[in-house]
Amino acid sequence: MLDDFSLWAREEPFDPFSVMLFKALQVVAFLFFLALLAISPDSKEGKIDSKAEFLITMDWPDNHPDDLDLFVQDPIGNIAWYRHREAGFLTLDRDDRGGANDFIVVNGKKIPSAVREEIVTLRGVVAGEYTVNVSHFQATTGKPVLATVKVQKLNPTAQVIFDDTVTLDHTGDEKTAVRFVLDAQGKVVDVNRRPKSLMETFRSTHRNGADRDPKTGVGALAVHD
Repeated sequence: MLDDFSLWAREEPFDPFSVMLFKALQVVAFLFFLALLAISPDSKEGKIDSKAEFLITMDWPDNHPDDLDLFVQDPIGNIAWYRHREAGFLTLDRDDRGGANDFIVVNGKKIPSAVREEIVTLRGVVAGEYTVNVSHFQATTGKPVLATVKVQKLNPTAQVIFDDTVTLDHTGDEKTAVRFVLDAQGKVVDVNRRPKSLMETFRSTHRNGADRDPKTGVGALAVHD
């Protein structure tokens, strides 16, 4: 009877199942926290930084069957192209062969892509002049092709330093789209369009009978992988 007039609330009956359930939930929450730490470790060791300093693109009309190629040379002679996709800080990220390889396979069927584009990234800075050339590897239409070349400086903010077109009209045709000069800090100090043949660099290597050049990857030009 005294309990009916107590100032303190009556204690609830002890339920061992509820206590065990609560403890189990605590354990699950703790294990979930440990799993999150394991999935997202805050470790810099082995981290790959994919940051690019410059982005160089070349595109031509959608669905065009011709094969155009982008060649980029750095100040110390490294050339990124379809047979040497990584050269110094230069990387050819996309090699587009026109109608020959622009498709994806879905459920065993080839689905064509209309986009015609090649991309080279510059992931570090070497002071000096860079040359961006376009080559007409295979002309199938017999008509001139207009290619648009763009060079963008990405850091610290995106900035277009060149955006213009070149016209190619036969197999083997080569045009210099742009040449730009960087200082040691990666600042663009000059942009010009003076012609410079990179194909002649390859031909000179062949004429001299040299082994595969580590800067250009020259060994064979006839077949486009």
